Amino acid sequence: MELPFAESYKIKMVEVIRRSTRAEREKWIQDARFNVFNLRSDQVFIDLLTDSGTGAMSDRQWSEMMLGDESYAGSSSYYKMKEAIRDIMGFEYFLPTHQGRAAENVLFSTMVKKGDLVPGNAHFDTTKGHIEFRRAEAIDCTIDEAFDTQISHPFKGNVDLGKLEHVLKSNPAERIPMIILTVTCNTSGGQPVSMENIKAVHSLAKKHGIPVVFDSARFAENAYFIKMREKGYGHRTIREIVREMYQYADVATMSSKKDAIVNMGGFIGFKDPELFRRASLYNIMFEGFITYGGMSGRDMNALAQGLYEGTEFDYLESRIRQVEYLWNRLNDLGIPVQQPVGGHAVFVDAKRFLPFVPASQFIAQTLVVELYLEAGVRGVEIGALMADRDPVTRENRYPSLELMRLTIPRRVYTNNHMEVVAVALKNIHDRKDSITTGYQIKHEASLLRHFTVELEKI
Repeated sequence: MELPFAESYKIKMVEVIRRSTRAEREKWIQDARFNVFNLRSDQVFIDLLTDSGTGAMSDRQWSEMMLGDESYAGSSSYYKMKEAIRDIMGFEYFLPTHQGRAAENVLFSTMVKKGDLVPGNAHFDTTKGHIEFRRAEAIDCTIDEAFDTQISHPFKGNVDLGKLEHVLKSNPAERIPMIILTVTCNTSGGQPVSMENIKAVHSLAKKHGIPVVFDSARFAENAYFIKMREKGYGHRTIREIVREMYQYADVATMSSKKDAIVNMGGFIGFKDPELFRRASLYNIMFEGFITYGGMSGRDMNALAQGLYEGTEFDYLESRIRQVEYLWNRLNDLGIPVQQPVGGHAVFVDAKRFLPFVPASQFIAQTLVVELYLEAGVRGVEIGALMADRDPVTRENRYPSLELMRLTIPRRVYTNNHMEVVAVALKNIHDRKDSITTGYQIKHEASLLRHFTVELEKI
């Protein structure tokens, strides 16, 4: 008999979680104004809100924490992180930041100004927020297949080269400070970008003299999918694929709380020393001195170790197979999900799941609340709430995809937890026809409203 698959790690420590009652959850979600970001962590049984900073660090990462050098300038931890970034991604220059959105803040302060256009593949919430905060415009050039959850395309994160070329030809290069490639593409369902598409985007960018910026939060998962799905890469190691990917990036921002498996940390990688020097000013203003940038030495050590662990095939196979396990269970139960499986989460198609809830009543958020009430599982909305309002008209934006993201932390839950999630969604699906109303906004911020929004049941 062929041996079954088993995870490439064993568990050394556990954290107790408590299963609450339906009555408790009804009170808690009402007190939270139907926004799961407002829930306390001890009110959640299985937390699939995000994979950002929620993974379990390894014994080697914890060991590195004890070796952290907390010198204000020039700490050995900075040089350990510098060497890891150079070794894995090939960047000669980098700035540490406390997380990914901080990296965006520093970089966009350096490069983006009012009236600019920033094309890319389905920019994520903080990326779009930083662009629009600067009175610039994010232009989505993702392939059309990404917006049909029932089409199975191996690289739904790809940029539509025709759309991108239209933006580049229709506008002066001075208005386009960068092209952003998000690898993997979170907003389209954790979907990867092919190496072929990466090369083509880079070639088009060079033709127009525009730098390419990788949003690198889940770069290792992207490399895994290239290895598994793209012809000619099956024999290559993950790190070989990563090095090839970053040949086509001029700059990279990184939320290391994802594929470097740390609780806090990020960075910006540069190839141009002049751009690095310009960005250093903003890093000192917003984050800290350029050799710590808002991070402690111990966190830099753990991050450096995590970059190596996160680019090991055995680790990635275990991680993505668990995502695939939940995806397969939901498919088997008739739950509509984004096809094919993505890297860090399973994305449920809320429009198909709750066909009677109007778009204006936030369909995916309605499903998020129902799942919490059913089983104490916290997912997150990737839909009209997150899409925010148009910065000019102030009307709600209704994206093509209305998704509930079930984001699986790294090395944290077992497949038994995934079974709870699957059965809870099946129970809701069995009564979906009775769910006909959603929520309306009582209070919202002017930007990135989904984090703090207050809702009421219609």
